[in-house]
Amino acid sequence: MDSFIDVPERLALKGVSRRDFMKFCGLMATVLGLPMSFVPKIAHAVAKRPPVVWLHFAECTGCTESFIRSTHPWAADIILDTIDLAYHETIMAAAGDQAEEILEKTVKDNKGKFICIAEGAIPTKDKGVYGKIHGKTFLEIGNHVCKNALATIAVGNCACSGGVAAAKPNPTECKSVAEAIGIKTVNLEGCPPNADNMVATVVHFLLFGKMPAVDDLGRPLFAYGYLIHDNCPRRGHYENEEFVQEFGDEGAAKGWCLLKVGCAGPKTYHNCPKIKWNQGTNWPIEAGHPCIGCSEPKFWDEMAPFYVAK
Repeated sequence: MDSFIDVPERLALKGVSRRDFMKFCGLMATVLGLPMSFVPKIAHAVAKRPPVVWLHFAECTGCTESFIRSTHPWAADIILDTIDLAYHETIMAAAGDQAEEILEKTVKDNKGKFICIAEGAIPTKDKGVYGKIHGKTFLEIGNHVCKNALATIAVGNCACSGGVAAAKPNPTECKSVAEAIGIKTVNLEGCPPNADNMVATVVHFLLFGKMPAVDDLGRPLFAYGYLIHDNCPRRGHYENEEFVQEFGDEGAAKGWCLLKVGCAGPKTYHNCPKIKWNQGTNWPIEAGHPCIGCSEPKFWDEMAPFYVAK
């Protein structure tokens, strides 16, 4: 097993300084709501490098795109060196039979010890025939891999609650990973979810030996424990009843509340105002776009329409 000393040395070969590595650990402490005294503990914890299997079901690969484009610093430098990503169809070099052999070997050799990350919903109609990889349905793959994993993390709205794949009329009867397979999952809702929350969930497991505390929807409380509305920088305008009436008006120029143009912040739980996106520089509401509630179950049906034509 790698020691803590090995981690900075391996990363240094890729151009990542020890300072950047410790900044990454500090970021993880911030996301998890831990004091900075935990930074050295996080640095040691990530040296464990657990095997991770990342499965793709019915999805657009947007969650993977979010993950690999994390910039604290680049995922390829730290995140992918923190975990042993044994199988991931999008970024692995292997393909076809070779890729499936890697998956089978990882599951067999690490039964009950690996973490499964599942992206996408699972079609269940007609025994799941509407989604297949290498001749096996998503249902068969999920039952085989997820039920042999130590824990399964569902990433993205599709995997957590069906997402766009399960939106009406849902002809293939897509369901969340938990519902389709009959297991409990840690749900990182979002379309896509923030990469920092994905990594922080794995780091929490490495640090404490268990998944983080979750709400009644299986979402980690550190990321989904409070309403966007309660932490919105435009909250003062809401209290003063200063609302944007349409995009481009005077209120929009002044940064007023976006509730009247469809903002779902008052009914959406997520830590977007805290960790933001794009290296923590911005997020939709700050950029002038209303929250569309993508971290809430069935948001494609219940939060729509996002725009109304005049």
